[in-house]
Amino acid sequence: MKKNGLLALVAASFILASCGGKSSDNTTTAVEQEVAETTENVFTVDTTATVVKWKAFHKGGFAPRWGTLSVQTGEISVSGDVVNAGSFVIDMQSLKVDPASVTEEGKKSTDLEAHLKNADFFDVENQKTAEFKITKVEDLAEGTDKAVEGANKTLSGNLTLLGNTLNVSFPAKIDVADNTVTILGDFTVNRAEWGIKFGTSEADPAEWMISKDIEISVDVKATK
Repeated sequence: MKKNGLLALVAASFILASCGGKSSDNTTTAVEQEVAETTENVFTVDTTATVVKWKAFHKGGFAPRWGTLSVQTGEISVSGDVVNAGSFVIDMQSLKVDPASVTEEGKKSTDLEAHLKNADFFDVENQKTAEFKITKVEDLAEGTDKAVEGANKTLSGNLTLLGNTLNVSFPAKIDVADNTVTILGDFTVNRAEWGIKFGTSEADPAEWMISKDIEISVDVKATK
């Protein structure tokens, strides 16, 4: 990935660092919060059915790139019929770039994928995983912008990436049945707040054409 051509990823993930800041109309961030306590009713995340998608752009929304990440392990805690805690380990080595997103002549998705995995971005050789730990689940406030149709909760959690932890909150559609839990969420974060700053220098026009924002889509499925 070249400074004048390709952009950066996440996810997914997940941020503005200032307490109570905003990274998008439907995503707020804050400093690290206390993790919610797991209860005895625990559901195991189905890592084969769970999907994390990311999408990033050059500034102005041009030349989007997208792909996927895999969840390595995870569990969701339920109290009554409500999700109250949970944790997820994301396998950063699983980061994939969809070849359909790299169509320019002379560009290769494999080159972008390799660059995203090196020390300019996610340094997966030394930082093999990222983590998301739920800190709070609340009823979605009336009138809240919904990136996911049917969103009914505000989900908050600590995201740890490259050794940095911030708390992110976003609308989500959370459903609890007898033996399954599903979580759907779409949100936007600022990668630079975890120190992923390649391509963000305002002094170099070849760099600042790469957007800091990353769109994250999560589709989590868990079973008893």
